[in-house]
Amino acid sequence: MMMTHKEAPSAENVSPEWQDKIMHACLELDDRLLMGSDCPPGYFETPQGFYVQISIPEIAEAERLFHALAENGKVKMAIAQTFWSSR
Repeated sequence: MMMTHKEAPSAENVSPEWQDKIMHACLELDDRLLMGSDCPPGYFETPQGFYVQISIPEIAEAERLFHALAENGKVKMAIAQTFWSSR
């Protein structure tokens, strides 16, 4: 699920430059939720040392999720076999 500010009930209270920013995003992984949003002005801090790691037992599903999460992102370590995992 992903909702922009212009899709929210309070859209008229948001400035035009923030209408297309993400208000709520939710990625459901089995019984877990990964949630996020764009930081409003005054709250943003440049992220440092942030990584996402998800354990997926099936290689094909791990590769599918990796490529979906990597889309339009910056990948520091591509999905590959390691000493701790087959992917």
